[in-house]
Amino acid sequence: MPPPAEQGFVHVVDDDPDVLEAIGELLLSVGLRPALFAAPGDFLASPRRRGGGCLVLDVRLPGQSGLAVFAGLRRDGLDLPVIFISGHADVPMAVKAMKAGAFDFFTKPVRNQDLLDTIHAALAEDAARRGRRQAQAALRAAHDGLSPREREVMALVAAGQMNKQIAGHIGISEATVKGHRMQLMRKMGLRSLADLVRAADRLATGD
Repeated sequence: MPPPAEQGFVHVVDDDPDVLEAIGELLLSVGLRPALFAAPGDFLASPRRRGGGCLVLDVRLPGQSGLAVFAGLRRDGLDLPVIFISGHADVPMAVKAMKAGAFDFFTKPVRNQDLLDTIHAALAEDAARRGRRQAQAALRAAHDGLSPREREVMALVAAGQMNKQIAGHIGISEATVKGHRMQLMRKMGLRSLADLVRAADRLATGD
């Protein structure tokens, strides 16, 4: 598991100051970094929300429900894992939250270990997601650094064409195709044909 500095903050939004303080102390006791907010507007105004981590969110908040905050985060493209906590055993609300993509849903009082286990799992998911995004951005940057001809050769290789077929298709010698193929492999850090095919697929799907 990445160290806390790489995990981002555990954002907690709850209008009950006692609950907020208790969760903050619990997180500090295990080396996590809490960012505590008494109102959703305070969280939404914080630049830390873009830094990764997870969000522990009370369902019933003054002015705006936790579910409404969650929906707004998703509309804004912020995909922090969200753990809901509620003072009421509201099954329909829990089902609605989970169907909307919540990471988990707890009814207060929450057992400390249950909450910590879920927070650690949410942080691990967020770290993995951010890692995939960074890898995809690096792959896209490497692909953008290819020449137009190298990108063309890469696409044809990924489509299953042999060097001789590619040469005939674009009107260059087979030796030149081999040269472009070697160059693009070097520039993109690819070691094999399988790597090339996987990279082309990731570029096409964005995954």
